[in-house]
Amino acid sequence: MIELFQKGGIMMYPLAICSILAVAIVLERLWTVRRKRILIPEIVGVLDQIHKDEDFPLVESVCRKFEGPFARIVLACIQNRDLPSDELRTLIEDQGRQEVRTLNRGLVLLETVAAVAPLMGLLGTVLGMIKVFEVIQTLGVGQAKALSGGISEALITTATGLFIGIPVLILYNYLASRSENLILDIEKYTVDLLNRIIRMKRETSEEVQINFRSS
Repeated sequence: MIELFQKGGIMMYPLAICSILAVAIVLERLWTVRRKRILIPEIVGVLDQIHKDEDFPLVESVCRKFEGPFARIVLACIQNRDLPSDELRTLIEDQGRQEVRTLNRGLVLLETVAAVAPLMGLLGTVLGMIKVFEVIQTLGVGQAKALSGGISEALITTATGLFIGIPVLILYNYLASRSENLILDIEKYTVDLLNRIIRMKRETSEEVQINFRSS
């Protein structure tokens, strides 16, 4: 392995950095973007128990026990539930856009590695072929041993770039899909919470009007 690394030439060093960076991002994302870590079961369970205004303090206390985008969005929704419906919806949409960055953190860098690694391999190929032509110019085409160094460098860097780029691209698509699914699930629960708040406001307003007319 070390011998292949050395034969690959100077482009093996940035390729090695890309591979280490990709592994670090993938491991961090796999750990962070777990469904139970984002869509916290305790919060999901307590959201289903909201039927009247007195239930909100319980939901707020549960959300304060946890960190994460879902907890922060629900908490923002509950704490600002007295706002007009349109303002509340806009506020939650803005909060959601901020939290999406947490779920997508590192994915742009991962996508960049997937795109750049094969190009680095290609650059290594070009550098290796330049060495081959320099040897041909100096010693002629009959020196197979002298030519093998540049050819091996060209092939090794190409193979390494593809070896890094292909799995990183697959993992990027998988992690991006997982993040997108979690975002859609958060949106579903948040919209349901907003609708409950709006419906409770409407029912309260109707009760006040009925009481006022009856009095």
